[in-house]
Amino acid sequence: MDATDLARWQFAITTVYHFLFVPITIGLSAVVAFFHTRWVQTHNPDWLRLAKFFGKLFTINFALGLVTGIVQEFQFGMNWSDYSRFVGDIFGAPLAVEALLAFFLESTFLGLWIFGWGRLPEKLHASTMWIVHIGTLLSGYFILAANSFMQHPVGYRFNPITGRAELTDFFAVLTNKVQLVTFPHVALSAYMVAGAVVMGVSIHLMRREALRDADRNPAQSDAPLYRRAARIGAVLTLVAGLGVAISGDFQGKVMTEVQPMKMAAAEALYETSPQGVGAPFSVLTVGSLDGQHANALIEVPKLLSFLATGTFDGEVKGINDLKATYAQTYGTTGNPRLTDTATNYVPNIPTTYWSFRIMIGLGVAAAAIAAAVLWATRKRRMPTSRWLLYAAILVPIMPVLANSFGWIFTEVGRQPWLVFGLMTTATGVSPGVSMGEVITSMVVYTLLYGVLAVVEIKLFLTYVRRGAEPFEKPQDPSERDEDAPLVFAY
Repeated sequence: MDATDLARWQFAITTVYHFLFVPITIGLSAVVAFFHTRWVQTHNPDWLRLAKFFGKLFTINFALGLVTGIVQEFQFGMNWSDYSRFVGDIFGAPLAVEALLAFFLESTFLGLWIFGWGRLPEKLHASTMWIVHIGTLLSGYFILAANSFMQHPVGYRFNPITGRAELTDFFAVLTNKVQLVTFPHVALSAYMVAGAVVMGVSIHLMRREALRDADRNPAQSDAPLYRRAARIGAVLTLVAGLGVAISGDFQGKVMTEVQPMKMAAAEALYETSPQGVGAPFSVLTVGSLDGQHANALIEVPKLLSFLATGTFDGEVKGINDLKATYAQTYGTTGNPRLTDTATNYVPNIPTTYWSFRIMIGLGVAAAAIAAAVLWATRKRRMPTSRWLLYAAILVPIMPVLANSFGWIFTEVGRQPWLVFGLMTTATGVSPGVSMGEVITSMVVYTLLYGVLAVVEIKLFLTYVRRGAEPFEKPQDPSERDEDAPLVFAY
């Protein structure tokens, strides 16, 4: 193991950890905005209580996501200086817009939402959370535009004098074909995560309230409140999950077009499946996955061809043929961005293979639990079965981890490229950073993230246990003293 391997491990740890909070933040902002809007429309106290309750959980995740995201900038500058220098002209534009526009919307209007109770007109106040949600989507769009350039470089020219990629068409970067299929997939997966979080938290509280109802007046029970929220979360999980599957299908076809090796690695397909035959998709494979002892135990005939090409008989290139094609196309001679370590051009097959299936499996499992929750709570039923307790714990975790494994597949499947076809990972690492320095920073970041994880979980569980606060109608802004101090809404 050398400094490059350690830098890759550090990038994986910090990025995957940060992305645990991103889909929750994007999705929950939409859910809270919906609850708040329903309060404005109906003035039903349940909607206000749900808006404030899940608003607290959203704020916790927003703060942790912000803190963990800042580390990425330091990491790029310290461990990946050659990469930063090479793509700085490209990344500078979308990331600057993300910081100046998207994050400005998120932070400013979140502050207005938190402190605006009783100070802003209710319709204007509800709109602030919608603006926060728009900000989270814009933030995701510009960051994904930068990442999509790494997957499929467009809108640039390579300057051999400076050794840098220079931006020539910002619009082309923003409308990269990879970007246009990745953004809907990521946004819909965020909605699925939010639905699962709302569903999991709500079925836990519904079950708790239903078990307590025997000892108190049923009119005082909050079980119907949480049942409503659980069903909304389940519907969102199912609808968004369907959207994730459809957008993922489009994304797979574009991925096959621009990075055929990634699709081949996703199936551990070593030999090309010719036109008219159709490549199967293996649900389970055992063996070394090195092309010598890989045995598919469960296969769906011709499914891989459909995922890759849109037809059940389409040709799917295998790893061995693609290795020869890549070596002929890129080689190492005459390209200053490549080194001899790139001549294999094959990503880590076990990681790519299993991360792809874990991503799909966890998403399907979350959707199945959502369907079961809808069935169990039909006709105003409020079940207290013990399986609901396990579902409440597992269902929020499943789509979050599915998102993480999706990104692991996306990034590992691109290897050995850092920027596909232009720069390998080995040539992007900082040349002057030693193993000791990387280890030190990785230990510091990991310990810091460990502390933040404890804080996040403790805060999240504390507010979940408290449940929704009793209804308190916001004060009319016209009745508030303008000189009254600004107070935190919670």
